Amino acid sequence: MYCSAACRQRAYRGRQGGGDLEELIESVGRQAGALVPRPASALYAGVTELSASVARLRRIARLAQETAERSVTETGVTETPGGGSPVSVTESPVTESPVTESGGTTVAGPPFDESAFAALTEAHRREIRAHCYRMTGSYDDAEDLVQETFLRAWRARDGYEGRAGARTWLYRIATNACLDFQRRTARRPQHYEPLPGMDHGPGEPPGRITWLQPCPDDELPDSAAEARETVELVLLAALQHLPARQRAALVLRDLLGLTAAETAQALETSVASVNSALQRARPALREHLPASRTDWTATPPTDAQRATLQRYMTAAERLDFDAMAGLLAEDVTLTMPPNPFWFTGRAALLAFLRPSLDPASPLFLGHWRHLPARANGQLAAGGYVRRPGTNVYRAQVLDVLRFDAEDRVAEITSFEPHLFPAFGLPLRL
Repeated sequence: MYCSAACRQRAYRGRQGGGDLEELIESVGRQAGALVPRPASALYAGVTELSASVARLRRIARLAQETAERSVTETGVTETPGGGSPVSVTESPVTESPVTESGGTTVAGPPFDESAFAALTEAHRREIRAHCYRMTGSYDDAEDLVQETFLRAWRARDGYEGRAGARTWLYRIATNACLDFQRRTARRPQHYEPLPGMDHGPGEPPGRITWLQPCPDDELPDSAAEARETVELVLLAALQHLPARQRAALVLRDLLGLTAAETAQALETSVASVNSALQRARPALREHLPASRTDWTATPPTDAQRATLQRYMTAAERLDFDAMAGLLAEDVTLTMPPNPFWFTGRAALLAFLRPSLDPASPLFLGHWRHLPARANGQLAAGGYVRRPGTNVYRAQVLDVLRFDAEDRVAEITSFEPHLFPAFGLPLRL
């Protein structure tokens, strides 16, 4: 139990430890030497631990190789024979100003080589991806921005002289990459519009964020997985309504737990400007959260909610319309980013679903199967449809669910199936 998201972040960083490559190699050697053939449980536990370390070492080695290749093809930097210091064969790489701590002292340390840089980026990859995801609300865009962040960091490595401020340095570069992305795309949330001939229900049209995408729990850092409220879809959607710099200040300060000075450094502004941005961002964020939520505090899924998810999947697979109706809250909402369909209220949603679940209807979609998933700290279900006349279930939709106080489905956000592989879900059954 932690008192705040910032405390979770500090505890996570303490557990994660450093990203020193030599330490990791030594650890792999110790784990391999400690393996015992019997009993089977001890062997399994030892091999599992060793496999995780080797997998991380493999990722670092791959990143080091890719970085070395980029240094030749993109920045014109190559290595001297015998592994000497890098030599520029073109102009000097672009650099950013040196990293300083809150006290203003430059962090001293050796420059990066490819292996050291790969170890650093691997140690912070999940955190940086989660940060880019919070800033953009898009899984695909976050993946691209992580690559952009590390490419910028590699080019600016001469401006970084130590490891003490590595996290703040990378967050600064990632934040700038995200702000540049926002300026290029100029995205603005809209509201859903009524579609001709469709009963959308009595509620107000919800906000429409066409680029919103889910993120697999397995790809979040431990701190974000524990603090599920910092990546919950309802918060991600609310964040997208904030101006980019206000959003960045709130994410860095309130969700990541950076100090005001570190946040100001990442945004290249003053502490007073950060505090001013936060004073505007916090009340604006609350306006876009559900009425029952005044902040981003949330609880992990309960056994009752997991049971509701199971009944939700079973009802669809059995084409049991009445059972499906009993699982929905009276004021349930459904949105389908990026598609224009939306419904507010159980009656409107059921009217939309009924023809697709009725085998006698000409609009019958087919027979369903589901696999459970976890997205953004929430329960989800990957839905597959076997259309009439076929024998293969194909990926159709990923439903991410939010529940009310009575464990009924209060909100369904349905996403297109191209992200199934990221959730470990096959594209067909």
